[in-house]
Formats: sequence, structure tokens, C-alpha cells
Amino acid sequence: MNRNNGAGVRLLILTLAGLYGSSTGLIAARPNIVVFLIDDMGYMDIGANNPNCFYDTPHIDSLAESGMRFTSGYAANPVCSPTRYSIMTGKYPSRVDATNWFSGRRNGRYAPAPLYDRMDQTEFTLAEALSEQGYLTAFFGKWHLGPSEEFWPEHQGFEINIGGHNRGSPPGGYFSPYRNPRLEDGADGEHLPERLTREAIDVMKSAGDRPFFVYLSFYSVHTPLQGRQDLIDKYKLKGEKIRGDNDFAGEEQVWPVDRERKVRVEQNHAVYAAMVESMDEHIGDVLSFLKTSGLEENTIVCFTSDNGGLSTSEGSPTSNLPLRGGKGWTYEGGIREPFLVRWPGVTSENSVCDVPVMSLDLFPTLVKAGGGKIQRRMIVDGVDLKPLLSGKGDLKRDSLYWHYPHYSNQGGFPSGAIRSGPWKLIERYEDGTVHLYNLDNDIGEASDVAERYPQRVTSMRHDLHEWYRRVDAKFLEPLGDNTSPWRP
Repeated sequence: MNRNNGAGVRLLILTLAGLYGSSTGLIAARPNIVVFLIDDMGYMDIGANNPNCFYDTPHIDSLAESGMRFTSGYAANPVCSPTRYSIMTGKYPSRVDATNWFSGRRNGRYAPAPLYDRMDQTEFTLAEALSEQGYLTAFFGKWHLGPSEEFWPEHQGFEINIGGHNRGSPPGGYFSPYRNPRLEDGADGEHLPERLTREAIDVMKSAGDRPFFVYLSFYSVHTPLQGRQDLIDKYKLKGEKIRGDNDFAGEEQVWPVDRERKVRVEQNHAVYAAMVESMDEHIGDVLSFLKTSGLEENTIVCFTSDNGGLSTSEGSPTSNLPLRGGKGWTYEGGIREPFLVRWPGVTSENSVCDVPVMSLDLFPTLVKAGGGKIQRRMIVDGVDLKPLLSGKGDLKRDSLYWHYPHYSNQGGFPSGAIRSGPWKLIERYEDGTVHLYNLDNDIGEASDVAERYPQRVTSMRHDLHEWYRRVDAKFLEPLGDNTSPWRP
């Protein structure tokens, strides 16, 4: 397999070639782009998606009200690194075997599929595409797309990298000293989300006439669970009024299962709530800066997460209910995300879209918004969302796909999935068992209707298998007893 898919050759045709460097007016006309990527944030973790949300997210909710909220926004994978790869390249991560967090490996009944744990420098990234259009490109926060320095943001199209390296969680925690090779320590006790936000605003202030692409990839709300004490105290008081007070109730999640798997059924974790609110507060700082500086009307703002909320392990700090499962699962709780876009002059206030979209769609959408054009020879699986954002068209796409040939740290099983309209089929890789759900009337994936609709199962499974072949998907390997796992 050619891992680079010809990406070493520049395949973006630059529109207005040569003009962006010669005319300040043309530069200023290009929209600025701000992408907020939250780590491990579930669909139900913001008030805009959940009227009964335990966490206060007024600034994120305001962003949703000022643009378009997608009710079926998805991550490309139920764990972080593959989704991050999809945002940077517009590709399904299965094309390069980047199908688990870098570098996670966990055996179960079988050995997991081979994992390629880096984004090669030869990939043509979103940052490189926008840089060629004259953008100032700056990255802040969690990267987790390669094991060593040559794979870090400054070698993948970003002029500025503050905080991005190989680790998936903040090595020193959320308070200085950070022990981060790309972030100098602040005063003892300085809060990481606040620091990253301040650095991002400083870069936007320094951009001058250049359009900027600011990728603020918060380490929040990934473990370790650490928050500001004032906010922890606030939510402890709030939590006292909620039944359960951090207790769990059991819900069967794993098949086959040799022990009970528990899932949080109430949002009532005070420390996690503090982490969510502080992150929201600093998103508010960025949005306020854009407004007061006069940049708001020429800035596209995107907000999403890299996988579902952590609900079944590592403290299980949030609940995704009514969505089933969470991070590490191909159920909706593991892949459905908050997905918000505000594009002045394109999106309307308080607009809502139910069409399924995915993280890999950000690449073509933002490349084209920034003046680039994608050549036919270029492998990009995502689609430009502008027709949906403007309310003037639809997408020429029938299905979305997932491929997770691993045993997750959170208890999830190796599986693939396809969503076509309201229908979702999950295929288990240990033995090929399939499950079918109608998400329009069963958002919790509680009623498997595969036996009721055998023709639909056959059709969707065929489409999923054809997709496996197109992306050269890899599967489980024998382990120990030399029995062979299922193969499509």
C-alpha cells in the first residue's frame, strides 16, 4: 500500500495564484479561520445539544446560536489520533492504518490490526494548504500525531506550535509546571486552558493584514481529571441536588462479556464539570476578542470533538445518555460529537442541520473557503459542507463509515460501522455478527432490528465491505490458540 497516496506532490491548485502576496486587500478578504477541537467531549456535554446538561457552556451555546448546529456530526474514529488525522488530511484514517490512538495496542480474544502511529510529513495537510494561500498558521494544544519531533505541527505546515507534541494528555497536568517540550512553564499554578487561549489571542493580534488559521486544540477534557477549585466547589454544590451523586448504574455494553461493564448514567462529576466550564470560558475569550477587534465578520469558527465522552472507564466522568457507549465504542456515544460552524455571510443564525457530517469534511470545506481548490487526482474523502452551511444545497454522499479493528481501553469491541440515512449497521470483527438500528426512532441503539430487515442488512453490509476494500482496511489477527478471526 502507498501510505502517502501521492501527497508529496502539491495537488492543490491555488486560485488567485500570486495575488495574495501582492495585495493587502486580497489578503484581508480571505476569511480568518479558527478551529476549536475539544478532547473527549461528548455530544451531550454542551447545553446546545442537551437542555438538561449539568455543565454550564454559555459561550459554546452562543456560538451554536450564531451559526449552524449539526445534530449528526461525527468523529472519524471513536478515539483521538485517527480523528485528528482526518481533520488534517480529509481522509479516512483507515487508508494509512491509523486506526487507533498513537500508539495504542491492546490484545483481546485476537490481536488487533496493524497500527501506523504517525502522520507522515508527505501528507498534504490543512495547514499546508492554507499556508500556500498566504495564511498565518498556528497550532495550540494537543497534537498526538506522531512519536517524535519530525512529526510535530511545525513540520506539518504550522508556522507556530505552542503545546503540540507526541503526548495525548498533558504530561504535567493542567497546572504549571507543564513538562511540555513545546510550552514554557508559567507561574506555578497557571491553568493550561487559560494559557493556551492567551497565546492564541496574542498570535491573532500579531497577524496584521495576513489571514490566520488558528487551531486551538485544547487538551481539555481528557484525563487527568483536574479543574479549578472555584469551579469544583460550584459543581459539588450543584451535584448535591442530583440523585446518585457520582454513583454508577449498570448497563450491558460488551458482547460477549465476562464481567459487568458499567456506564455513567448521570452528569454529576464536579471535577469534569469544572474542566468543561473553564474550557467554555476560554472559548468565550476568543469569541470576545474576535468581536471587539472587528474580526468576527470575517472569521469562520468551527467547534467539534475528536471522539465521544468518556463514560465507561478511567473514572467515567460523563454520561452520554441517551446515546449508547462512549469513547472507544462505535456506538453513537463514541462517535457522535458536538459540531458547530459559524461562517459570516454563509450560515444563518440559529440554523440546525440533521444531515450526517464528519470530521474529515473540515479539510475540503476550509481549504475551499481559504481560496484553494482540490484537484480530482487528490484523495480526499471529506466533502465541502458549504451547500449545507448556506442552506442552498445538499451533499452528494450516501453513507459514512467507521473502522476500529482494536480493543479499546474503554471496553469497546473491534468493529466497523456504516450510517446511511437514519440506518446504522455495526459489524463485529471477532465473528462477523451484525446489528442494525434506526437512529430516527432509536437514538440509544437499544433495539437491534437486523432480523426484521434482512435485505437492508445485506445491502448495507455490502456497501461497508466495498468501502473496506477501497481504503485497504486491515483486520484482527490470530492470537495464542491460532484460531482465526472473522474476515469480510
